[in-house]
Amino acid sequence: MTMNNDVPQDKSLDNSLALYQEGYQFIQNRMEKYQSDLFEARLLGQNAVCISGEEAAELFYNTELFRREGAVPKRIQKSLFGVGGVQTLDGKQHDHRKKLFLSMMTPLEEKKLGELVLEKWTERLDQWELAEHIVLFDEAKEVLCRTVCQWAGVPLKEAEVAERADDFASMVDAFGAVGPRHWKGRRARTKAEEWVGSLIEDVRTGKLSAREGTPLHTIAFHKDLNGERLDTHTAAVELINVLRPTVVISVFITFEALALHEHPQYRTRLTTDEEREAFVQEVRRYYPFGPFLGARVKKDFTWRECDFKEGQLVLLDIYGTNHDEKEWEEPAQFRPERFQEGARSLFNFIPQGGGDPTTGHRCPGEGITVEMMKATLDFLVNQIEYEVPEQDLSFSLVKMPTLPASGFMMSQIRRKA
Repeated sequence: MTMNNDVPQDKSLDNSLALYQEGYQFIQNRMEKYQSDLFEARLLGQNAVCISGEEAAELFYNTELFRREGAVPKRIQKSLFGVGGVQTLDGKQHDHRKKLFLSMMTPLEEKKLGELVLEKWTERLDQWELAEHIVLFDEAKEVLCRTVCQWAGVPLKEAEVAERADDFASMVDAFGAVGPRHWKGRRARTKAEEWVGSLIEDVRTGKLSAREGTPLHTIAFHKDLNGERLDTHTAAVELINVLRPTVVISVFITFEALALHEHPQYRTRLTTDEEREAFVQEVRRYYPFGPFLGARVKKDFTWRECDFKEGQLVLLDIYGTNHDEKEWEEPAQFRPERFQEGARSLFNFIPQGGGDPTTGHRCPGEGITVEMMKATLDFLVNQIEYEVPEQDLSFSLVKMPTLPASGFMMSQIRRKA
């Protein structure tokens, strides 16, 4: 790629180390330094353009200009997304595969998951009341794993819940990791694909019964554009793309509890569904989840005096866009009311990607995330009382993905009268 003379250029042989050292704020730091919504840098051995903000997000999700094929490094495919998953597809193939996910994640199914997770939380109370303390993140991983597997029709023995939940979380933890954390995620991906792949095969041969309409049955018998069933590996990858993201809502739930603890004045303001949704959305905006997304330029074009060349890597700053001062009033303040004032758009609020989820690459499970977080918020505020003992609740913006250091410890848990 030829550098653009009028576009800020981060002068370094390779910024990969800086990316790992600065984490979520890598792109944002340079946007502030250069006073620009884009800059060029060398990352992972290649030249890239980093972009941020609502207009940049709208550009990034223009499927005429960008493609996902080849944008996700193999190390991330082999840990987080899986090889051949919907996130790496484009055009008609992507649209066809995306319809598969949308068919399973209707508003009715989202509500079912919200109701089911509330049941699972309630079932844990007998043990919680006897425990000296619990770590919410660890509990949430297992509760969500039980919930999504039951909903998806995936058989799950109680003895394996902790292992499966940890494997799904490890795949995500490997995203921004090198060394042991990354390899743990790779091993977890291999184990999960073998397990889910065997379930797919058993359903197809009739050895395992799967109720029609469940994700296990739907994905096992889904046909591609050529009228052929997905190969076992790809089917396993896509079923994991239902299970894994749902379990990882445990990260948002942990931040949700932290938000309640840091802003207790909102406890009395969460009596309606609208108020709970506003609180949940602000948690998703304010706290760090995904740092950035990648795509490749589909054809040459110019934007903001920058020449984008075919095949070039482009990174969209998720965290920075959700904290952009041009789009959000006092973005460093936690203020759920903003979501009752019409502050949200398809491109300025992008915790799980931007654009229209029915036609683009925005996560089709976003509604599931919101419903499960609302149900959990109701549980934490209206169904139990608890203490928050002394602990380290800080979270690092360098570690990707991040979490409160203690996982949010709770003690003296009891049911509300």
